[in-house]
Amino acid sequence: MSDTWTEIQEHKRRQERFRDRLQRRMRDRQGRGTDAPQPDRTESIPTDQSSSANKQADKVLKVDPLLENNLLECLCDPSLTFPIDSVQLTNSLSAESLLSMPTMKEMESKKVGEEILDLLNVPSHKEQSTVEKFKSQGGAFVHEFCDHGTREDCRKNNPRGQPCRKVHFRKIIQKHTDESLGDCSFLNTCFHMDTCKYVHYKVDYSDVELNKEEKEKDKRKEEKASLTKTAEEENRVILYPPQWIQCDMRYFDMTVLGKFSVVMADPPWDIHMELPYGTMSDEEMRKLDVPSLQDEGYIFLWVTGRAMELGRECLKLWGYAGCDELIWVKTNQLQRLIRTGRTGHWLNHGKEHCLVGVKGECKNFNRGLDCDVLVAEVRQTSHKPDEIYGVIERLAPGTRKIELFGRQHNVQPNWITLGNQLDGVRLLDPEVTARFKKRYPDGNVLKPPTTKA
Repeated sequence: MSDTWTEIQEHKRRQERFRDRLQRRMRDRQGRGTDAPQPDRTESIPTDQSSSANKQADKVLKVDPLLENNLLECLCDPSLTFPIDSVQLTNSLSAESLLSMPTMKEMESKKVGEEILDLLNVPSHKEQSTVEKFKSQGGAFVHEFCDHGTREDCRKNNPRGQPCRKVHFRKIIQKHTDESLGDCSFLNTCFHMDTCKYVHYKVDYSDVELNKEEKEKDKRKEEKASLTKTAEEENRVILYPPQWIQCDMRYFDMTVLGKFSVVMADPPWDIHMELPYGTMSDEEMRKLDVPSLQDEGYIFLWVTGRAMELGRECLKLWGYAGCDELIWVKTNQLQRLIRTGRTGHWLNHGKEHCLVGVKGECKNFNRGLDCDVLVAEVRQTSHKPDEIYGVIERLAPGTRKIELFGRQHNVQPNWITLGNQLDGVRLLDPEVTARFKKRYPDGNVLKPPTTKA
């Protein structure tokens, strides 16, 4: 503390000497301008310093004297501070600021902590190999949408006067269409497209072609894939064909299906709205035999509105602990956020939630590969985005999975789908088929079981 105080006092003394020197120089210059005799100086000035001062005076005489006087007055201000030694010294004019500065030990520990965080953020070899394993073979087959929408708008905004190579939309103009009204709020999900006067769109694939360079790259990738085919076959995940059972979930005996690593459910919650399908009561949801499907694994439960708290309650009753939550941000046909939805009592719902629960230790799962936000286009009512299947498959590749309350568009490889809107029964697993035929000889699982007298 004594050393710091000594440095502060020394800094103040230097400032006072510098200020006195500036004041003497200002009086000297004012005396020369009025041809007044110079007062005697108690302190001798070296010859080299006086010669440099004369040169500076000659230069300053060419400047506006009013501007010079104003500048000198500002420099003579006692409250003005000058960076004499260093930036740290100018910022350390008080003992409090000096004490608040970090010590060398603190700075070293902070630097070590930053280095440790950088090392932890670097993916390991296992994580990198896992990511490479799930990359699309031959590159990603994705076409990007143009920000301008139609080809005409893209051509107008392009300096070259030509549309880009991205995917565009084409307006659907019918006899009853009034372009002055603008775009339809529901676009391709409009229920009255045959009579709607607003503008609708369809995808224009006429200008979507691969460039020659991209084709050559694809050929090179195919050649490399053929050379490393044997190495890829070792890491290739076997996908079994889709299986499904048309049944009533309230009465179906789920023990005949065995155990699964992942369960996904999109229940018909009773959300007090008019829906194009039947709903189930809260008590019926609580009584579902979901615990028999898993000893350990994950469950993905879609919820909405008032069903969010009920969904968390069901997860707890079924033996799961809530571990995460996935959000689906809805977009319309033009890849823009939905502003006019068909759900929501006070605000239009532009997203849906999927609760994620875990049971057991779940060691052999790939964690940290995907994000908890999906941005996907809205389709028909209660049609969830297909991207969720990719997220689950990367989480538990090559394992058995089951979807509850699914429809025909939900059937996927490596999945067994249950629901009352499916087309009959299709089972390929011999063990599951044998248990199912033994439990349901007639194959009818849409009616409640008959109790024997």
